[in-house]
Amino acid sequence: MIAVLSDTHVGDKAKALPLPLLEKLRETRPELIFHAGDITSPEVLETLEEIAPTVAVRGNVDYLNLPEEETIEVQGLRIGLIHGHQLLSLNAQFLTLKALDMEVDLLIFGHTHRFYFDSFSLYGKRVNLLNPGSPTFPRWDEPGFVLLKPGEEPEVKRIKLW
Repeated sequence: MIAVLSDTHVGDKAKALPLPLLEKLRETRPELIFHAGDITSPEVLETLEEIAPTVAVRGNVDYLNLPEEETIEVQGLRIGLIHGHQLLSLNAQFLTLKALDMEVDLLIFGHTHRFYFDSFSLYGKRVNLLNPGSPTFPRWDEPGFVLLKPGEEPEVKRIKLW
């Protein structure tokens, strides 16, 4: 199981990671944690690393030395990780084209602070798009994160904090 989160904004919009987030992460014991950017504090990564190995990308307000994008393969599923601010628009068409460009089956992104999960087919290739939302500063949404079970058909379980 992989925990997926984004847009924690600790230090600029939030004082700390919410205790319910940390409790739920420890309870679920993920094998990996993916963070899709706007971390804004190195302490966030240190805290997450204490729970599980963490892969993170740089968001538009991050000054951490992180890559713009990552590609990871887990149990045969190719996963792309971006923040999303690099794209002209975060609509399904642009995201699907980015996933095809990265040659991934699942593209994880953030930036909107809203949960989103859907799949699309383009040029004969099926792509899943996932935004876990934000556990600290959601927009028109509830605070939370996602548990991802990789596989041929990835399973997504949304975890709300309150």
